[in-house]
Amino acid sequence: MTTIKSDPTLLAEVRKYGDFDTNACYQCGSCTVICDLASDSASFPRRTIRYILFGLKKLLLGSLDPWLCYFCGDCSTTCPRETEPGEAMMTLRRYLTAQYDWTGLSAKLYKSRAWELGALFVVGMFMASLIWFFHGPLVTERVELNTFAPVHMVHTFDLILFGVLAFFLLTNAFRMYWFTMHQSNSARIPDVIRGIKKDGFGFTMHQDEKIRIPLHLFITEAWTLIWNFITQKLFLKCANNMGRWLKHFLLVSGYVLMLFLVVGLLVWFQTDNIYPIYHPQRWLGYYATAVLLFGTVEILIGRIRKREQIHKFSDFSDWMFPVLLLLTTVTGILVHIFRYMGLPLATYYMYAVHLIIAVAMLVVEVPFGKWAHMLYRPLAVYLQAVKERALQQQAPEGAVLDNV
Repeated sequence: MTTIKSDPTLLAEVRKYGDFDTNACYQCGSCTVICDLASDSASFPRRTIRYILFGLKKLLLGSLDPWLCYFCGDCSTTCPRETEPGEAMMTLRRYLTAQYDWTGLSAKLYKSRAWELGALFVVGMFMASLIWFFHGPLVTERVELNTFAPVHMVHTFDLILFGVLAFFLLTNAFRMYWFTMHQSNSARIPDVIRGIKKDGFGFTMHQDEKIRIPLHLFITEAWTLIWNFITQKLFLKCANNMGRWLKHFLLVSGYVLMLFLVVGLLVWFQTDNIYPIYHPQRWLGYYATAVLLFGTVEILIGRIRKREQIHKFSDFSDWMFPVLLLLTTVTGILVHIFRYMGLPLATYYMYAVHLIIAVAMLVVEVPFGKWAHMLYRPLAVYLQAVKERALQQQAPEGAVLDNV
Protein backbone atom coordinates (compact mmCIF):
# COMPACT_ATOMS: atom_id res chain seq x y z
CA MET A 1 0.00 0.00 0.00
CA THR A 2 1.13 3.54 -0.73
CA THR A 3 1.83 5.72 2.31
CA ILE A 4 0.63 9.31 2.03
CA LYS A 5 1.76 11.80 4.65
CA SER A 6 -0.61 14.36 6.13
CA ASP A 7 0.43 18.02 6.31
CA PRO A 8 -1.39 19.72 9.22
CA THR A 9 -0.45 23.18 7.90
CA LEU A 10 -2.12 22.71 4.51
CA LEU A 11 -5.48 24.28 5.41
CA ALA A 12 -3.85 27.38 6.89
CA GLU A 13 -1.63 27.75 3.83
CA VAL A 14 -4.52 27.41 1.37
CA ARG A 15 -6.52 30.07 3.25
CA LYS A 16 -3.81 32.61 2.44
CA TYR A 17 -5.01 32.48 -1.18
CA GLY A 18 -8.65 33.38 -0.60
CA ASP A 19 -11.89 32.31 1.03
CA PHE A 20 -11.86 28.67 2.11
CA ASP A 21 -14.51 27.99 4.76
CA THR A 22 -14.65 24.36 5.86
CA ASN A 23 -15.76 24.87 9.46
CA ALA A 24 -19.45 24.31 8.72
CA CYS A 25 -19.01 21.66 6.02
CA TYR A 26 -20.27 18.22 7.07
CA GLN A 27 -19.53 16.51 3.74
CA CYS A 28 -23.13 16.02 2.64
CA GLY A 29 -22.04 15.94 -1.01
CA SER A 30 -24.70 18.37 -2.29
CA CYS A 31 -22.03 20.43 -4.05
CA THR A 32 -20.87 17.45 -6.09
CA VAL A 33 -24.37 16.19 -6.88
CA ILE A 34 -25.53 19.55 -8.26
CA CYS A 35 -22.42 20.09 -10.42
CA ASP A 36 -22.95 19.47 -14.14
CA LEU A 37 -19.23 18.86 -14.67
CA ALA A 38 -18.51 16.47 -11.78
CA SER A 39 -18.20 12.75 -12.44
CA ASP A 40 -16.81 9.64 -10.76
CA SER A 41 -13.39 10.45 -12.14
CA ALA A 42 -13.63 14.15 -11.24
CA SER A 43 -15.65 14.33 -8.05
CA PHE A 44 -15.42 17.99 -7.09
CA PRO A 45 -15.70 20.12 -5.02
CA ARG A 46 -16.15 17.52 -2.27
CA ARG A 47 -13.05 15.42 -2.95
CA THR A 48 -10.56 18.29 -3.02
CA ILE A 49 -12.10 19.80 0.10
CA ARG A 50 -11.48 16.49 1.87
CA TYR A 51 -7.87 16.55 0.68
CA ILE A 52 -7.46 19.89 2.46
CA LEU A 53 -9.20 18.75 5.63
CA PHE A 54 -6.94 15.69 5.90
CA GLY A 55 -3.80 17.60 4.90
CA LEU A 56 -3.20 15.47 1.79
CA LYS A 57 -0.99 17.93 -0.04
CA LYS A 58 0.46 15.40 -2.47
CA LEU A 59 -3.00 14.33 -3.62
CA LEU A 60 -4.05 17.97 -3.91
CA LEU A 61 -1.06 18.83 -6.10
CA GLY A 62 -1.89 15.84 -8.27
CA SER A 63 -5.54 16.75 -8.63
CA LEU A 64 -6.98 18.26 -11.81
CA ASP A 65 -10.39 18.80 -10.21
CA PRO A 66 -10.02 22.52 -9.39
CA TRP A 67 -9.26 23.26 -13.05
CA LEU A 68 -12.22 21.20 -14.28
CA CYS A 69 -14.55 23.46 -12.27
CA TYR A 70 -15.78 26.42 -14.34
CA PHE A 71 -17.47 28.10 -11.35
CA CYS A 72 -21.11 28.51 -12.27
CA GLY A 73 -21.87 28.97 -8.56
CA ASP A 74 -24.55 26.24 -8.32
CA CYS A 75 -22.59 24.37 -5.64
CA SER A 76 -22.44 27.47 -3.44
CA THR A 77 -26.13 28.32 -3.81
CA THR A 78 -27.04 24.67 -3.07
CA CYS A 79 -24.81 24.22 -0.03
CA PRO A 80 -27.10 23.92 3.04
CA ARG A 81 -24.31 25.25 5.30
CA GLU A 82 -23.34 28.19 3.04
CA THR A 83 -19.67 27.21 3.00
CA GLU A 84 -19.14 28.59 -0.53
CA PRO A 85 -17.52 25.52 -2.16
CA GLY A 86 -17.35 27.35 -5.50
CA GLU A 87 -15.13 30.04 -4.03
CA ALA A 88 -13.09 27.32 -2.30
CA MET A 89 -12.30 25.90 -5.74
CA MET A 90 -11.28 29.37 -6.95
CA THR A 91 -8.95 29.63 -3.97
CA LEU A 92 -7.46 26.26 -4.84
CA ARG A 93 -6.78 27.42 -8.38
CA ARG A 94 -4.76 30.33 -7.01
CA TYR A 95 -2.94 28.00 -4.64
CA LEU A 96 -2.12 25.50 -7.39
CA THR A 97 -0.93 28.27 -9.71
CA ALA A 98 1.57 29.21 -7.02
CA GLN A 99 2.67 25.58 -6.59
CA TYR A 100 3.28 25.13 -10.31
CA ASP A 101 5.44 28.27 -10.44
CA TRP A 102 9.06 27.23 -9.81
CA THR A 103 10.18 30.85 -9.25
CA GLY A 104 8.00 31.34 -6.17
CA LEU A 105 6.77 34.68 -7.49
CA SER A 106 3.15 33.57 -7.92
CA ALA A 107 2.87 32.79 -4.21
CA LYS A 108 4.19 36.21 -3.25
CA LEU A 109 1.95 38.02 -5.75
CA TYR A 110 -1.18 36.15 -4.67
CA LYS A 111 -0.58 36.50 -0.94
CA SER A 112 0.58 40.13 -0.85
CA ARG A 113 -0.94 43.22 -2.43
CA ALA A 114 2.32 45.04 -1.82
CA TRP A 115 4.21 42.43 -3.82
CA GLU A 116 1.76 42.58 -6.75
CA LEU A 117 1.64 46.37 -6.89
CA GLY A 118 5.39 46.54 -6.34
CA ALA A 119 6.06 44.11 -9.20
CA LEU A 120 3.82 46.11 -11.53
CA PHE A 121 5.61 49.31 -10.51
CA VAL A 122 9.09 47.85 -11.01
CA VAL A 123 8.27 46.45 -14.45
CA GLY A 124 6.53 49.68 -15.41
CA MET A 125 9.53 51.79 -14.37
CA PHE A 126 11.87 49.47 -16.26
CA MET A 127 9.76 49.91 -19.37
CA ALA A 128 9.63 53.68 -18.85
CA SER A 129 13.42 53.79 -18.65
CA LEU A 130 13.73 51.84 -21.92
CA ILE A 131 11.40 54.29 -23.64
CA TRP A 132 13.29 57.26 -22.17
CA PHE A 133 16.70 56.10 -23.38
CA PHE A 134 15.77 54.47 -26.70
CA HIS A 135 12.89 56.46 -28.20
CA GLY A 136 13.41 58.24 -31.50
CA PRO A 137 13.05 61.93 -32.34
CA LEU A 138 9.87 63.79 -31.37
CA VAL A 139 8.50 65.08 -34.65
CA THR A 140 6.00 67.83 -33.78
CA GLU A 141 4.93 69.02 -37.23
CA ARG A 142 2.87 65.87 -37.77
CA VAL A 143 2.33 62.48 -36.17
CA GLU A 144 5.21 60.11 -36.92
CA LEU A 145 4.73 57.33 -34.40
CA ASN A 146 7.23 55.05 -36.10
CA THR A 147 9.86 57.77 -35.82
CA PHE A 148 9.26 58.10 -32.08
CA ALA A 149 8.95 54.32 -31.59
CA PRO A 150 10.73 52.56 -34.51
CA VAL A 151 8.51 49.62 -35.37
CA HIS A 152 11.35 47.18 -35.98
CA MET A 153 12.86 47.95 -32.57
CA VAL A 154 9.48 47.56 -30.85
CA HIS A 155 8.80 44.33 -32.75
CA THR A 156 12.16 42.87 -31.68
CA PHE A 157 11.33 43.76 -28.08
CA ASP A 158 7.90 42.11 -28.46
CA LEU A 159 9.43 38.87 -29.73
CA ILE A 160 11.99 38.76 -26.90
CA LEU A 161 9.29 39.45 -24.30
CA PHE A 162 7.02 36.82 -25.85
CA GLY A 163 9.82 34.24 -25.71
CA VAL A 164 10.64 34.99 -22.08
CA LEU A 165 7.00 34.84 -20.96
CA ALA A 166 6.41 31.66 -22.95
CA PHE A 167 9.41 30.07 -21.22
CA PHE A 168 8.06 30.78 -17.74
CA LEU A 169 4.48 29.84 -18.62
CA LEU A 170 5.38 26.58 -20.37
CA THR A 171 7.84 25.46 -17.69
CA ASN A 172 5.14 26.07 -15.08
CA ALA A 173 2.68 24.11 -17.25
CA PHE A 174 5.18 21.27 -17.40
CA ARG A 175 5.29 21.23 -13.58
CA MET A 176 1.50 20.94 -13.61
CA TYR A 177 1.82 17.97 -15.96
CA TRP A 178 4.52 16.41 -13.77
CA PHE A 179 2.56 16.80 -10.54
CA THR A 180 -0.67 15.42 -11.97
CA MET A 181 0.63 12.66 -14.24
CA HIS A 182 3.83 11.42 -12.61
CA GLN A 183 4.73 12.57 -9.13
CA SER A 184 1.32 12.24 -7.54
CA ASN A 185 -0.87 9.23 -6.93
CA SER A 186 -3.39 11.12 -9.02
CA ALA A 187 -1.83 9.39 -11.99
CA ARG A 188 -3.09 6.17 -10.52
CA ILE A 189 -6.50 4.54 -10.55
CA PRO A 190 -9.05 6.66 -8.61
CA ASP A 191 -9.70 5.45 -5.04
CA VAL A 192 -12.33 2.86 -5.97
CA ILE A 193 -13.87 2.54 -9.41
CA ARG A 194 -16.81 0.23 -9.71
CA GLY A 195 -17.68 -1.79 -12.77
CA ILE A 196 -19.83 -4.71 -13.78
CA LYS A 197 -18.40 -7.84 -15.32
CA LYS A 198 -20.31 -10.05 -17.68
CA ASP A 199 -20.77 -12.62 -14.93
CA GLY A 200 -22.42 -10.01 -12.69
CA PHE A 201 -19.68 -9.76 -10.08
CA GLY A 202 -18.08 -6.40 -9.30
CA PHE A 203 -14.42 -5.47 -9.22
CA THR A 204 -12.39 -2.76 -7.55
CA MET A 205 -9.16 -1.12 -8.63
CA HIS A 206 -7.17 0.63 -5.92
CA GLN A 207 -4.77 3.57 -6.07
CA ASP A 208 -1.76 1.30 -5.86
CA GLU A 209 -2.55 0.16 -9.40
CA LYS A 210 -0.77 2.78 -11.51
CA ILE A 211 -2.32 3.75 -14.82
CA ARG A 212 0.00 2.96 -17.72
CA ILE A 213 -0.42 5.77 -20.23
CA PRO A 214 0.86 4.96 -23.73
CA LEU A 215 2.53 7.81 -25.57
CA HIS A 216 0.06 7.61 -28.44
CA LEU A 217 -2.77 8.73 -26.14
CA PHE A 218 -1.05 12.07 -25.59
CA ILE A 219 -0.97 12.47 -29.36
CA THR A 220 -4.48 11.25 -30.16
CA GLU A 221 -6.01 13.44 -27.42
CA ALA A 222 -4.04 16.56 -28.43
CA TRP A 223 -7.08 17.92 -30.22
CA THR A 224 -8.83 18.04 -26.83
CA LEU A 225 -6.26 20.58 -25.65
CA ILE A 226 -6.49 22.68 -28.81
CA TRP A 227 -10.27 22.61 -29.03
CA ASN A 228 -10.83 23.45 -25.36
CA PHE A 229 -8.27 26.26 -25.47
CA ILE A 230 -10.02 27.81 -28.47
CA THR A 231 -13.62 27.32 -27.35
CA GLN A 232 -13.55 26.86 -23.54
CA LYS A 233 -16.68 24.85 -24.30
CA LEU A 234 -17.14 23.53 -20.77
CA PHE A 235 -18.62 26.93 -19.93
CA LEU A 236 -21.60 25.77 -22.01
CA LYS A 237 -22.00 22.58 -20.02
CA CYS A 238 -21.55 24.44 -16.75
CA ALA A 239 -25.17 25.27 -15.86
CA ASN A 240 -25.88 25.59 -19.60
CA ASN A 241 -24.82 29.25 -19.42
CA MET A 242 -24.65 30.38 -23.05
CA GLY A 243 -24.35 34.05 -22.16
CA ARG A 244 -21.35 33.57 -19.92
CA TRP A 245 -19.62 31.36 -22.48
CA LEU A 246 -20.20 33.89 -25.27
CA LYS A 247 -18.81 36.79 -23.24
CA HIS A 248 -15.75 34.76 -22.27
CA PHE A 249 -15.22 33.54 -25.84
CA LEU A 250 -15.39 37.08 -27.26
CA LEU A 251 -13.00 38.42 -24.62
CA VAL A 252 -10.45 35.67 -25.25
CA SER A 253 -10.79 36.02 -29.03
CA GLY A 254 -10.07 39.74 -28.77
CA TYR A 255 -7.11 39.19 -26.50
CA VAL A 256 -5.58 36.48 -28.70
CA LEU A 257 -6.20 38.49 -31.88
CA MET A 258 -4.55 41.60 -30.44
CA LEU A 259 -1.63 39.52 -29.20
CA PHE A 260 -1.23 38.07 -32.68
CA LEU A 261 -1.34 41.52 -34.31
CA VAL A 262 1.22 42.94 -31.90
CA VAL A 263 3.63 39.99 -31.76
CA GLY A 264 3.26 38.54 -35.24
CA LEU A 265 2.16 41.42 -37.44
CA LEU A 266 3.34 44.59 -35.71
CA VAL A 267 5.21 45.86 -38.78
CA TRP A 268 1.88 45.71 -40.65
CA PHE A 269 -0.28 46.82 -37.72
CA GLN A 270 1.74 49.79 -36.38
CA THR A 271 2.02 52.18 -39.30
CA ASP A 272 1.80 55.91 -39.89
CA ASN A 273 -0.43 55.32 -42.91
CA ILE A 274 -4.12 56.17 -42.53
CA TYR A 275 -6.03 53.30 -44.08
CA PRO A 276 -9.72 53.39 -45.12
CA ILE A 277 -12.25 51.94 -42.70
CA TYR A 278 -12.66 48.73 -44.71
CA HIS A 279 -8.96 47.88 -44.53
CA PRO A 280 -8.27 44.67 -42.48
CA GLN A 281 -5.78 46.53 -40.27
CA ARG A 282 -8.58 48.74 -38.99
CA TRP A 283 -11.50 46.36 -38.64
CA LEU A 284 -9.40 43.63 -37.04
CA GLY A 285 -8.05 46.16 -34.57
CA TYR A 286 -11.52 47.59 -33.95
CA TYR A 287 -13.00 44.14 -33.31
CA ALA A 288 -10.28 43.22 -30.81
CA THR A 289 -10.57 46.59 -29.08
CA ALA A 290 -14.38 46.47 -28.90
CA VAL A 291 -14.61 43.02 -27.31
CA LEU A 292 -11.75 43.77 -24.90
CA LEU A 293 -13.47 46.98 -23.80
CA PHE A 294 -16.88 45.35 -23.45
CA GLY A 295 -15.52 42.25 -21.72
CA THR A 296 -13.41 44.03 -19.11
CA VAL A 297 -16.10 46.60 -18.30
CA GLU A 298 -18.71 43.84 -17.93
CA ILE A 299 -16.44 41.88 -15.58
CA LEU A 300 -15.66 44.89 -13.41
CA ILE A 301 -19.32 45.96 -13.20
CA GLY A 302 -20.26 42.42 -12.15
CA ARG A 303 -17.65 42.45 -9.39
CA ILE A 304 -18.77 45.85 -8.18
CA ARG A 305 -22.45 44.87 -8.04
CA LYS A 306 -21.80 41.37 -6.59
CA ARG A 307 -25.19 40.12 -7.81
CA GLU A 308 -23.89 36.87 -9.27
CA GLN A 309 -22.45 34.11 -7.14
CA ILE A 310 -19.16 34.11 -9.05
CA HIS A 311 -18.50 37.77 -8.15
CA LYS A 312 -19.29 37.74 -4.44
CA PHE A 313 -15.79 36.99 -3.18
CA SER A 314 -13.47 38.65 -5.69
CA ASP A 315 -9.86 38.57 -4.52
CA PHE A 316 -7.47 41.48 -5.11
CA SER A 317 -5.74 39.44 -7.81
CA ASP A 318 -9.10 38.92 -9.53
CA TRP A 319 -9.42 42.68 -9.91
CA MET A 320 -5.91 43.44 -11.16
CA PHE A 321 -5.99 41.58 -14.47
CA PRO A 322 -9.26 43.09 -15.83
CA VAL A 323 -8.26 46.55 -14.52
CA LEU A 324 -4.88 46.37 -16.27
CA LEU A 325 -6.47 44.97 -19.42
CA LEU A 326 -9.01 47.81 -19.41
CA LEU A 327 -6.27 50.42 -18.94
CA THR A 328 -4.27 48.85 -21.78
CA THR A 329 -7.33 48.96 -24.03
CA VAL A 330 -8.29 52.54 -23.15
CA THR A 331 -4.77 53.89 -23.63
CA GLY A 332 -4.59 52.08 -26.98
CA ILE A 333 -7.86 53.75 -28.01
CA LEU A 334 -6.51 57.15 -26.97
CA VAL A 335 -3.34 56.60 -29.03
CA HIS A 336 -5.56 55.88 -32.03
CA ILE A 337 -7.74 58.96 -31.42
CA PHE A 338 -4.79 61.34 -30.91
CA ARG A 339 -3.12 59.93 -34.02
CA TYR A 340 -6.19 60.57 -36.17
CA MET A 341 -6.62 64.05 -34.67
CA GLY A 342 -3.06 64.91 -35.67
CA LEU A 343 -1.77 65.53 -32.12
CA PRO A 344 1.89 64.44 -32.17
CA LEU A 345 3.00 64.88 -28.55
CA ALA A 346 -0.26 63.50 -27.15
CA THR A 347 0.13 60.45 -29.39
CA TYR A 348 3.74 59.81 -28.33
CA TYR A 349 3.16 60.27 -24.62
CA MET A 350 0.02 58.13 -24.62
CA TYR A 351 1.83 55.44 -26.60
CA ALA A 352 4.53 55.39 -23.89
CA VAL A 353 1.87 55.06 -21.17
CA HIS A 354 0.19 52.29 -23.21
CA LEU A 355 3.45 50.31 -23.46
CA ILE A 356 4.25 50.75 -19.76
CA ILE A 357 0.85 49.40 -18.66
CA ALA A 358 0.71 46.61 -21.26
CA VAL A 359 4.20 45.27 -20.53
CA ALA A 360 3.66 45.40 -16.75
CA MET A 361 0.39 43.48 -17.17
CA LEU A 362 1.95 40.84 -19.41
CA VAL A 363 5.06 40.26 -17.31
CA VAL A 364 3.19 39.95 -14.01
CA GLU A 365 -0.09 38.33 -15.05
CA VAL A 366 0.76 35.94 -17.89
CA PRO A 367 3.15 33.44 -16.24
CA PHE A 368 2.44 34.20 -12.58
CA GLY A 369 -1.15 35.41 -12.23
CA LYS A 370 -4.71 35.17 -13.45
CA TRP A 371 -3.86 34.90 -17.16
CA ALA A 372 -2.17 31.53 -16.60
CA HIS A 373 -5.59 30.02 -15.85
CA MET A 374 -6.37 30.33 -19.57
CA LEU A 375 -3.72 27.67 -20.20
CA TYR A 376 -4.18 25.51 -17.11
CA ARG A 377 -7.91 24.94 -17.68
CA PRO A 378 -7.70 23.38 -21.18
CA LEU A 379 -4.50 21.58 -20.18
CA ALA A 380 -6.37 19.98 -17.27
CA VAL A 381 -9.21 18.88 -19.57
CA TYR A 382 -6.63 17.35 -21.90
CA LEU A 383 -4.72 15.50 -19.15
CA GLN A 384 -7.98 14.24 -17.65
CA ALA A 385 -9.05 12.92 -21.06
CA VAL A 386 -5.72 11.12 -21.45
CA LYS A 387 -6.05 9.48 -18.03
CA GLU A 388 -9.65 8.44 -18.61
CA ARG A 389 -8.84 6.96 -22.00
CA ALA A 390 -5.95 5.00 -20.47
CA LEU A 391 -8.25 3.77 -17.71
CA GLN A 392 -10.85 2.62 -20.22
CA GLN A 393 -8.23 0.62 -22.09
CA GLN A 394 -6.93 -1.06 -18.93
CA ALA A 395 -10.26 -1.91 -17.31
CA PRO A 396 -11.02 -5.64 -17.03
CA GLU A 397 -12.68 -7.12 -20.11
CA GLY A 398 -16.42 -6.65 -20.10
CA ALA A 399 -16.36 -4.02 -17.35
CA VAL A 400 -18.38 -0.84 -17.55
CA LEU A 401 -16.84 2.21 -15.86
CA ASP A 402 -19.24 4.80 -14.56
CA ASN A 403 -18.81 8.27 -16.12
CA VAL A 404 -15.27 7.61 -17.26
